[in-house]
Amino acid sequence: MSTTKRDQGRRKEESEIADRIHTASLWLLRRVRRVDDDVTELSPARLSVLSVLVFGGGPRTLGELASIERVKPPTMTGLVRGLEDDGYVERFADEHDGRVTRVRATKKGEGIVSRARKRRIDAIAGMFSTLDPTEVETIGQAAALMEKMLGATRSENASALEEVGGDPQRRRTRGG
Repeated sequence: MSTTKRDQGRRKEESEIADRIHTASLWLLRRVRRVDDDVTELSPARLSVLSVLVFGGGPRTLGELASIERVKPPTMTGLVRGLEDDGYVERFADEHDGRVTRVRATKKGEGIVSRARKRRIDAIAGMFSTLDPTEVETIGQAAALMEKMLGATRSENASALEEVGGDPQRRRTRGG
């Protein structure tokens, strides 16, 4: 078999695996999101903003949040305003430049996003009960490989965070 045919065969296999991971990831996220829907009054978008503030390196400007969440600034302004009105976030002046306003999670915001994350993790862990120990170990190995694979993506994300003034090391070590 020529190298070209072998390369084409590998690319096809990789594409099929990528498709399966994509589909499984969507189903997994949909299933665990239902846990949040049942106990959290926050929309996925608002919960995501809070997660960035709690697990993604702390306080941010509206522009940083918009960039990280990949939404337009007016959309982020509306999300933050709603979170602020409900007591989940607060705005404050930057300590180095009083002209800059930052947003941080309140204790109430930290609590709800931490509880939501725990519920999602518990829901995923509960799904392992349908598997035997060897299969759970295999999933653990696959998770480690995916983390390794995403290392390059994390570096790209770290560069993007540096551009908006974030601390990528703190973001990586605190989890998400």
